[in-house]
Amino acid sequence: MENYNNDFAEKFRARTKHFVLEVIKLYRLLPRSVEAQIIGKQWLRCSTSVGANYRAACRARSQNEFSSKLSIVIEEVDESLFWMELLIESQIMEKEKLIIVMNEATEILKVVSTARKSISEKKNLLIH
Repeated sequence: MENYNNDFAEKFRARTKHFVLEVIKLYRLLPRSVEAQIIGKQWLRCSTSVGANYRAACRARSQNEFSSKLSIVIEEVDESLFWMELLIESQIMEKEKLIIVMNEATEILKVVSTARKSISEKKNLLIH
């Protein structure tokens, strides 16, 4: 079972890194307008944090630290989705360019949210 968890963690670490790299590629396509750059930098910041914080979660020293890092990943991937929605709704970037990375962000959000919920439920079982 431990190998399964290690394999999953390694694959998911690669997946979150790939997400970051895709965002970087798309960021480079943004126009040089002030509003595009401000939104883009916010998007780039939170998106890169997704990969960095999942990596940190894998190195956590305790369940509490792991859960805390997963919570940060959830916040950052949700914020990344927000900035992508703004890029589309403000007509800075076409939805077609962002749809794949938005879908990946949504999938990452689902996986990490489920993991955090599972950890929380295990903690509650141990307490009661």
